[in-house]
Amino acid sequence: MVTPKEQMRIICKGVHTLVNEEELLAKLKKSCETSKPLIIKLGLDPSAPDIHLGHAVVLRKIKQMQDLGHRVVIVIGDFTGKIGDPTGKSKGRTALTDEQVKENAQTYCEQIFKILDREKTEVRFNSEWLSKLNFEEVIKLAATTTVARMLERDDFQNRYQNQIPIGIHEFFYPLMQAYDSIELKADIELGGTDQTFNILMGRTLQKALGQEQQAAMFMPILEGLDGVEKMSKSLGNYIGISEPAEVMFKKVMEVPDELIIKYFELTTDVHPDEIDKIQMELDNGANPRDIKYLLAKTVTSLYHSQEDVQKAVEYYEAAFSKKAIPDNIPELLIEAGKETVLDIVPRLIEMGFVKSKSEFMRLVNQGGIQLNGEKLSSEAVNTGIGHDDVIKIGKKRFVKLIR
Repeated sequence: MVTPKEQMRIICKGVHTLVNEEELLAKLKKSCETSKPLIIKLGLDPSAPDIHLGHAVVLRKIKQMQDLGHRVVIVIGDFTGKIGDPTGKSKGRTALTDEQVKENAQTYCEQIFKILDREKTEVRFNSEWLSKLNFEEVIKLAATTTVARMLERDDFQNRYQNQIPIGIHEFFYPLMQAYDSIELKADIELGGTDQTFNILMGRTLQKALGQEQQAAMFMPILEGLDGVEKMSKSLGNYIGISEPAEVMFKKVMEVPDELIIKYFELTTDVHPDEIDKIQMELDNGANPRDIKYLLAKTVTSLYHSQEDVQKAVEYYEAAFSKKAIPDNIPELLIEAGKETVLDIVPRLIEMGFVKSKSEFMRLVNQGGIQLNGEKLSSEAVNTGIGHDDVIKIGKKRFVKLIR
């Protein structure tokens, strides 16, 4: 059995904030003494079913606790989803229909089981208990907090100060999410830092109703491939967990050097001791590209078979091998994740690689332009480009894209 101290080390890897460390250690000690696993709660809003590595940060942490023998309960907010959580929004989120909730929940479950062990994961819908509360019970629930406490939430506060309407029903969202913790008798609840208010409300409600308080664990926001903005599909700086192995491998190789350790901490299950060794190697002058190669293989292997990972490695090596690309080729500064091939054509003209945009497009149509060893089609000129990509123009002209 893994000791409570060692469990704490694994559980706390990469965590942004933990409330309360002493309480969690006590829970882990009791769990070891009684051989009773802790109940780990994760609430999922079924409004955004496409998961990328940024979303997966919390799921990976859940998986690590699952591997330590604890019980994972995923709460699909089908009831709360019909109200709409205004978190981070300047106005209330549009409520979802039953059909939308059901469809999104199914898509979500298909994706979360790429990370979590299906056999060891319990999936619950909070309509199971929330739909059964009568009006008296709802009033008692509302009596556990105050309007002043609700207005501590940044988004409510901002809307109140800017005279943007707040529906009374919106105050019930954090209360109902907190009630999920009461129903499950949760020991730990996880979420991103944007869920701080809702998760801490769970602690407040448990205390008010005489339950032992859950530990609240908040994971940091993961920057995308641009190294600046939060990973987001709309910004094009994301790595999707359902993307093909060769795409995933190549994208991880585009992660900025300064984020290598953070990605090891948040997107892999590598033990903290191993990450310390990797940090030491970097501090002692190891080539970040070599370390990133290990990161890319590690991340890709979490979502793909070893056979697919090997094919991804071979594809990447073929596209970037010295045989295919000469040394000391010209470099072009780009904004990774924000620009397309077409966006950089004016700079390629300035560098003398092509005479005009029309010449560039003519070469594309003739199969004379390659991106990372693959012919670029006219439909793909709007493809996003990244750090370390190589464009081949004609037979002998190469340019490497850098940040």
